[in-house]
Amino acid sequence: MLIDIRPMLLLTGKPADMTPVDLVWLSELLKNIGGGDSLVQAAKKSGASYRSAWGKLNDIEEMLSTQLILRTKGHGSQLTQFGKYFITFIDDMQAVHSKQGKIYCDKLNLEISKLKNIESSKWTFHSSSDAIIQKAVKEVKGFSLKISGSGEALEKLLNQEADVAGYHVSNEQDSKAIYRRLMKCNIEVFPVMKRTQGLMIKKGNPLNIKSVSDLTKRRVRFMNRQIGSGTRLLLDTLLIEENINAADIDGYLQEEFTHSAVANAILAGKVDVGLGVKNVAVDNELGFIPIKDEIFFIAMHKDVTSEAQASKLIRKIRAYSGETPGYKAVSLNRQISDWL
Repeated sequence: MLIDIRPMLLLTGKPADMTPVDLVWLSELLKNIGGGDSLVQAAKKSGASYRSAWGKLNDIEEMLSTQLILRTKGHGSQLTQFGKYFITFIDDMQAVHSKQGKIYCDKLNLEISKLKNIESSKWTFHSSSDAIIQKAVKEVKGFSLKISGSGEALEKLLNQEADVAGYHVSNEQDSKAIYRRLMKCNIEVFPVMKRTQGLMIKKGNPLNIKSVSDLTKRRVRFMNRQIGSGTRLLLDTLLIEENINAADIDGYLQEEFTHSAVANAILAGKVDVGLGVKNVAVDNELGFIPIKDEIFFIAMHKDVTSEAQASKLIRKIRAYSGETPGYKAVSLNRQISDWL
Protein backbone atom coordinates (compact mmCIF):
# COMPACT_ATOMS: atom_id res chain seq x y z
CA MET A 1 0.00 0.00 0.00
CA LEU A 2 1.34 3.43 -0.99
CA ILE A 3 0.31 6.55 0.93
CA ASP A 4 0.74 10.04 -0.51
CA ILE A 5 0.10 13.13 1.65
CA ARG A 6 -0.89 16.08 -0.56
CA PRO A 7 -2.28 19.62 -0.02
CA MET A 8 -6.02 20.07 -0.58
CA LEU A 9 -8.10 23.19 -1.22
CA LEU A 10 -11.15 23.29 1.06
CA LEU A 11 -14.03 25.34 -0.28
CA THR A 12 -15.47 27.10 2.76
CA GLY A 13 -18.92 28.59 2.59
CA LYS A 14 -20.04 25.76 0.31
CA PRO A 15 -22.30 22.80 1.21
CA ALA A 16 -20.79 20.42 3.74
CA ASP A 17 -20.56 17.62 1.21
CA MET A 18 -18.42 19.65 -1.23
CA THR A 19 -15.42 17.55 -2.32
CA PRO A 20 -12.04 19.15 -1.47
CA VAL A 21 -9.84 19.93 -4.49
CA ASP A 22 -6.45 18.26 -4.87
CA LEU A 23 -4.08 21.14 -5.62
CA VAL A 24 -1.56 18.88 -7.37
CA TRP A 25 -4.34 17.74 -9.69
CA LEU A 26 -5.42 21.35 -10.25
CA SER A 27 -1.87 22.44 -11.10
CA GLU A 28 -1.53 19.70 -13.72
CA LEU A 29 -4.93 20.58 -15.21
CA LEU A 30 -3.99 24.26 -15.54
CA LYS A 31 -0.56 23.40 -16.98
CA ASN A 32 -2.18 21.30 -19.71
CA ILE A 33 -4.58 24.13 -20.57
CA GLY A 34 -1.69 26.57 -20.62
CA GLY A 35 0.11 24.19 -22.97
CA GLY A 36 -2.67 24.43 -25.53
CA ASP A 37 -5.06 21.66 -24.51
CA SER A 38 -8.78 22.27 -24.47
CA LEU A 39 -10.58 21.77 -21.19
CA VAL A 40 -11.93 18.47 -22.54
CA GLN A 41 -8.41 17.25 -23.33
CA ALA A 42 -6.93 18.53 -20.07
CA ALA A 43 -9.72 16.93 -18.04
CA LYS A 44 -9.17 13.58 -19.76
CA LYS A 45 -5.42 13.69 -19.02
CA SER A 46 -6.14 14.43 -15.36
CA GLY A 47 -8.42 11.42 -15.05
CA ALA A 48 -11.58 13.50 -14.53
CA SER A 49 -14.67 13.94 -16.68
CA TYR A 50 -15.22 17.23 -18.50
CA ARG A 51 -18.27 17.98 -16.32
CA SER A 52 -16.34 17.26 -13.08
CA ALA A 53 -13.34 19.41 -14.10
CA TRP A 54 -15.64 22.24 -15.25
CA GLY A 55 -17.57 22.14 -11.98
CA LYS A 56 -14.44 22.22 -9.84
CA LEU A 57 -12.99 25.16 -11.78
CA ASN A 58 -16.22 27.11 -11.39
CA ASP A 59 -16.28 26.42 -7.63
CA ILE A 60 -12.64 27.48 -7.18
CA GLU A 61 -13.08 30.66 -9.21
CA GLU A 62 -16.21 31.54 -7.22
CA MET A 63 -14.39 30.97 -3.93
CA LEU A 64 -11.32 32.99 -5.01
CA SER A 65 -13.48 35.65 -6.66
CA THR A 66 -11.20 35.63 -9.69
CA GLN A 67 -10.84 33.69 -12.93
CA LEU A 68 -8.25 31.00 -13.58
CA ILE A 69 -9.04 30.52 -17.28
CA LEU A 70 -10.70 32.58 -20.02
CA ARG A 71 -13.26 30.72 -22.10
CA THR A 72 -13.57 32.22 -25.57
CA LYS A 73 -16.11 30.70 -27.91
CA GLY A 74 -14.36 29.18 -30.90
CA HIS A 75 -10.91 29.71 -29.37
CA GLY A 76 -10.98 27.30 -26.42
CA SER A 77 -9.63 28.15 -22.97
CA GLN A 78 -6.61 30.21 -21.97
CA LEU A 79 -4.99 30.83 -18.60
CA THR A 80 -5.47 34.20 -16.98
CA GLN A 81 -2.55 35.97 -15.39
CA PHE A 82 -3.77 34.78 -12.01
CA GLY A 83 -4.13 31.25 -13.40
CA LYS A 84 -0.44 31.29 -14.34
CA TYR A 85 0.45 32.64 -10.90
CA PHE A 86 -1.68 29.99 -9.21
CA ILE A 87 0.33 27.23 -10.94
CA THR A 88 3.59 28.71 -9.60
CA PHE A 89 2.01 29.17 -6.16
CA ILE A 90 0.90 25.52 -5.99
CA ASP A 91 4.23 24.19 -7.28
CA ASP A 92 6.21 26.27 -4.77
CA MET A 93 3.96 25.20 -1.91
CA GLN A 94 4.14 21.53 -2.98
CA ALA A 95 7.95 21.67 -3.16
CA VAL A 96 8.11 22.81 0.46
CA HIS A 97 5.33 20.44 1.53
CA SER A 98 6.98 17.41 -0.14
CA LYS A 99 10.01 17.59 2.13
CA GLN A 100 7.93 17.54 5.30
CA GLY A 101 5.19 15.40 3.78
CA LYS A 102 7.64 12.59 2.99
CA ILE A 103 8.84 12.53 6.59
CA TYR A 104 5.29 12.17 7.89
CA CYS A 105 4.41 9.73 5.13
CA ASP A 106 7.34 7.50 6.09
CA LYS A 107 6.32 7.69 9.77
CA LEU A 108 2.78 6.67 8.94
CA ASN A 109 3.86 3.79 6.70
CA LEU A 110 6.28 2.56 9.39
CA GLU A 111 3.55 2.46 12.04
CA ILE A 112 1.18 0.67 9.67
CA SER A 113 3.92 -1.88 8.92
CA LYS A 114 4.56 -2.42 12.65
CA LEU A 115 0.86 -2.93 13.27
CA LYS A 116 0.61 -5.46 10.44
CA ASN A 117 3.56 -7.42 11.84
CA ILE A 118 1.99 -7.48 15.30
CA GLU A 119 -1.36 -8.59 13.92
CA SER A 120 0.15 -11.27 11.67
CA SER A 121 2.41 -12.71 14.40
CA LYS A 122 0.14 -13.86 17.20
CA TRP A 123 2.43 -16.55 18.59
CA THR A 124 6.14 -16.50 19.41
CA PHE A 125 7.91 -19.65 18.24
CA HIS A 126 11.38 -20.38 19.62
CA SER A 127 13.02 -23.30 17.85
CA SER A 128 16.29 -25.08 17.36
CA SER A 129 17.86 -24.33 13.98
CA ASP A 130 16.25 -26.37 11.21
CA ALA A 131 15.59 -25.61 7.54
CA ILE A 132 12.25 -27.45 7.49
CA ILE A 133 10.97 -25.51 10.50
CA GLN A 134 11.95 -22.22 8.84
CA LYS A 135 10.32 -23.22 5.57
CA ALA A 136 7.06 -24.28 7.24
CA VAL A 137 6.76 -21.11 9.33
CA LYS A 138 7.05 -18.94 6.21
CA GLU A 139 3.97 -20.65 4.80
CA VAL A 140 1.79 -20.57 7.92
CA LYS A 141 0.57 -17.19 9.16
CA GLY A 142 0.57 -16.25 12.82
CA PHE A 143 4.01 -17.39 14.03
CA SER A 144 7.06 -15.25 14.73
CA LEU A 145 10.10 -17.54 14.59
CA LYS A 146 13.21 -16.99 16.70
CA ILE A 147 16.15 -19.40 16.36
CA SER A 148 17.33 -20.67 19.77
CA GLY A 149 19.07 -23.71 21.12
CA SER A 150 16.74 -26.54 22.14
CA GLY A 151 17.37 -25.84 25.83
CA GLU A 152 16.72 -22.12 25.50
CA ALA A 153 13.56 -22.71 23.45
CA LEU A 154 12.15 -24.99 26.16
CA GLU A 155 13.00 -22.56 28.96
CA LYS A 156 11.31 -19.72 27.05
CA LEU A 157 8.21 -21.88 26.72
CA LEU A 158 8.18 -22.86 30.40
CA ASN A 159 8.70 -19.24 31.48
CA GLN A 160 5.75 -18.05 29.34
CA GLU A 161 8.12 -16.11 27.08
CA ALA A 162 7.19 -18.25 24.07
CA ASP A 163 3.98 -19.87 22.87
CA VAL A 164 5.65 -22.67 20.91
CA ALA A 165 9.05 -24.41 21.15
CA GLY A 166 10.88 -26.67 18.72
CA TYR A 167 13.47 -29.00 20.23
CA HIS A 168 15.29 -32.21 19.37
CA VAL A 169 16.72 -35.03 21.47
CA SER A 170 18.98 -37.94 20.57
CA ASN A 171 18.21 -40.47 23.31
CA GLU A 172 15.10 -41.91 24.92
CA GLN A 173 16.07 -41.11 28.50
CA ASP A 174 16.44 -37.33 27.90
CA SER A 175 13.28 -37.32 25.79
CA LYS A 176 11.19 -38.91 28.56
CA ALA A 177 12.51 -36.48 31.17
CA ILE A 178 11.66 -33.47 29.02
CA TYR A 179 8.22 -34.90 28.17
CA ARG A 180 7.32 -35.45 31.86
CA ARG A 181 8.37 -31.91 32.77
CA LEU A 182 6.33 -30.35 29.96
CA MET A 183 3.20 -32.41 30.69
CA LYS A 184 3.28 -31.28 34.35
CA CYS A 185 3.15 -27.68 33.07
CA ASN A 186 0.06 -28.33 30.90
CA ILE A 187 2.09 -28.21 27.68
CA GLU A 188 1.28 -30.43 24.71
CA VAL A 189 4.10 -32.24 22.88
CA PHE A 190 3.96 -33.39 19.25
CA PRO A 191 6.66 -35.51 17.58
CA VAL A 192 7.02 -34.22 14.02
CA MET A 193 10.11 -35.74 12.42
CA LYS A 194 13.18 -37.92 12.74
CA ARG A 195 16.39 -36.48 11.34
CA THR A 196 19.98 -37.67 10.97
CA GLN A 197 22.86 -35.80 12.59
CA GLY A 198 26.42 -36.46 11.53
CA LEU A 199 29.79 -35.03 10.59
CA MET A 200 29.73 -32.55 7.71
CA ILE A 201 33.10 -32.68 5.94
CA LYS A 202 34.83 -31.35 2.86
CA LYS A 203 33.83 -33.05 -0.37
CA GLY A 204 36.05 -36.07 -1.00
CA ASN A 205 36.96 -36.28 2.71
CA PRO A 206 40.65 -35.30 2.20
CA LEU A 207 41.48 -35.85 5.89
CA ASN A 208 39.86 -39.32 5.94
CA ILE A 209 37.52 -38.50 8.84
CA LYS A 210 35.30 -41.45 9.76
CA SER A 211 34.02 -40.89 13.30
CA VAL A 212 33.92 -38.51 16.26
CA SER A 213 37.24 -39.94 17.51
CA ASP A 214 38.94 -38.52 14.39
CA LEU A 215 38.19 -34.98 15.61
CA THR A 216 41.31 -35.20 17.79
CA LYS A 217 43.61 -35.91 14.83
CA ARG A 218 46.35 -33.47 13.89
CA ARG A 219 45.39 -30.92 11.22
CA VAL A 220 41.65 -31.51 11.75
CA ARG A 221 39.93 -28.19 12.47
CA PHE A 222 36.46 -28.39 14.03
CA MET A 223 33.52 -25.94 14.27
CA ASN A 224 31.21 -26.44 17.25
CA ARG A 225 27.63 -25.31 17.93
CA GLN A 226 26.67 -22.93 20.73
CA ILE A 227 26.14 -24.04 24.33
CA GLY A 228 22.47 -24.88 24.88
CA SER A 229 21.88 -26.22 21.38
CA GLY A 230 20.73 -29.82 20.98
CA THR A 231 23.60 -30.48 18.57
CA ARG A 232 26.16 -29.31 21.15
CA LEU A 233 24.55 -31.58 23.74
CA LEU A 234 24.72 -34.50 21.30
CA LEU A 235 28.43 -33.92 20.70
CA ASP A 236 29.22 -33.67 24.42
CA THR A 237 27.29 -36.90 25.06
CA LEU A 238 29.25 -38.68 22.33
CA LEU A 239 32.56 -37.42 23.72
CA ILE A 240 31.69 -38.79 27.17
CA GLU A 241 30.58 -42.13 25.72
CA GLU A 242 33.85 -42.48 23.77
CA ASN A 243 36.03 -41.07 26.57
CA ILE A 244 37.32 -38.20 24.42
CA ASN A 245 38.72 -35.06 26.04
CA ALA A 246 37.11 -31.96 24.47
CA ALA A 247 40.38 -30.06 24.99
CA ASP A 248 42.01 -32.38 22.43
CA ILE A 249 39.72 -31.11 19.66
CA ASP A 250 41.08 -28.15 17.70
CA GLY A 251 38.14 -25.73 17.49
CA TYR A 252 35.92 -27.14 20.24
CA LEU A 253 35.53 -23.61 21.61
CA GLN A 254 34.68 -22.13 18.19
CA GLU A 255 30.90 -21.75 17.94
CA GLU A 256 28.26 -21.07 15.30
CA PHE A 257 24.51 -20.77 15.84
CA THR A 258 23.07 -22.72 12.91
CA HIS A 259 23.82 -25.82 10.85
CA SER A 260 24.11 -23.64 7.75
CA ALA A 261 26.70 -21.41 9.40
CA VAL A 262 28.84 -24.46 10.20
CA ALA A 263 28.51 -25.66 6.58
CA ASN A 264 29.55 -22.23 5.30
CA ALA A 265 32.64 -22.28 7.53
CA ILE A 266 33.64 -25.61 5.96
CA LEU A 267 32.98 -24.32 2.43
CA ALA A 268 35.06 -21.22 3.16
CA GLY A 269 38.01 -23.37 4.27
CA LYS A 270 37.96 -22.02 7.82
CA VAL A 271 37.43 -25.50 9.28
CA ASP A 272 37.39 -29.09 8.07
CA VAL A 273 34.45 -30.61 9.92
CA GLY A 274 31.38 -29.82 12.00
CA LEU A 275 28.35 -31.60 13.40
CA GLY A 276 25.08 -30.98 11.53
CA VAL A 277 22.04 -32.43 9.81
CA LYS A 278 22.25 -34.40 6.58
CA ASN A 279 20.09 -32.15 4.40
CA VAL A 280 22.36 -29.13 5.06
CA ALA A 281 25.38 -31.19 3.97
CA VAL A 282 23.52 -32.32 0.84
CA ASP A 283 22.36 -28.80 -0.03
CA ASN A 284 25.93 -27.50 0.27
CA GLU A 285 27.48 -30.45 -1.58
CA LEU A 286 29.52 -31.50 1.44
CA GLY A 287 30.45 -35.00 2.52
CA PHE A 288 28.41 -36.49 5.36
CA ILE A 289 29.10 -39.24 7.91
CA PRO A 290 25.91 -40.33 9.79
CA ILE A 291 26.33 -40.41 13.57
CA LYS A 292 22.94 -40.42 15.26
CA ASP A 293 19.21 -40.25 14.51
CA GLU A 294 17.17 -37.92 16.70
CA ILE A 295 13.54 -36.92 17.16
CA PHE A 296 12.34 -33.35 16.66
CA PHE A 297 9.37 -32.25 18.77
CA ILE A 298 7.02 -29.27 18.75
CA ALA A 299 5.73 -28.25 22.18
CA MET A 300 3.05 -25.62 22.76
CA HIS A 301 0.73 -24.27 25.42
CA LYS A 302 -2.71 -25.86 25.30
CA ASP A 303 -4.48 -22.65 24.31
CA VAL A 304 -2.39 -22.62 21.11
CA THR A 305 -3.13 -26.25 20.23
CA SER A 306 -6.80 -25.42 19.65
CA GLU A 307 -5.86 -22.94 16.89
CA ALA A 308 -6.23 -24.12 13.29
CA GLN A 309 -2.88 -22.53 12.40
CA ALA A 310 -1.08 -24.68 14.97
CA SER A 311 -2.39 -27.87 13.35
CA LYS A 312 -1.47 -26.49 9.94
CA LEU A 313 2.09 -25.78 11.09
CA ILE A 314 2.56 -29.33 12.37
CA ARG A 315 1.16 -30.82 9.16
CA LYS A 316 3.51 -28.67 7.06
CA ILE A 317 6.56 -29.75 9.05
CA ARG A 318 5.64 -33.43 8.74
CA ALA A 319 4.92 -33.08 5.02
CA TYR A 320 8.26 -31.42 4.25
CA SER A 321 10.21 -33.87 6.43
CA GLY A 322 8.70 -36.74 4.45
CA GLU A 323 10.26 -35.48 1.23
CA THR A 324 13.65 -34.19 2.46
CA PRO A 325 16.91 -36.24 2.51
CA GLY A 326 17.96 -37.14 6.05
CA TYR A 327 14.45 -36.76 7.48
CA LYS A 328 11.45 -38.97 8.14
CA ALA A 329 8.00 -37.77 9.19
CA VAL A 330 6.75 -38.84 12.62
CA SER A 331 3.00 -38.39 13.00
CA LEU A 332 2.01 -40.76 15.84
CA ASN A 333 3.24 -41.11 19.41
CA ARG A 334 3.27 -44.89 19.07
CA GLN A 335 5.98 -44.59 16.40
CA ILE A 336 8.34 -43.42 19.13
CA SER A 337 6.68 -44.88 22.23
CA ASP A 338 10.05 -45.48 23.92
CA TRP A 339 10.79 -41.73 23.77
CA LEU A 340 7.70 -40.54 25.68
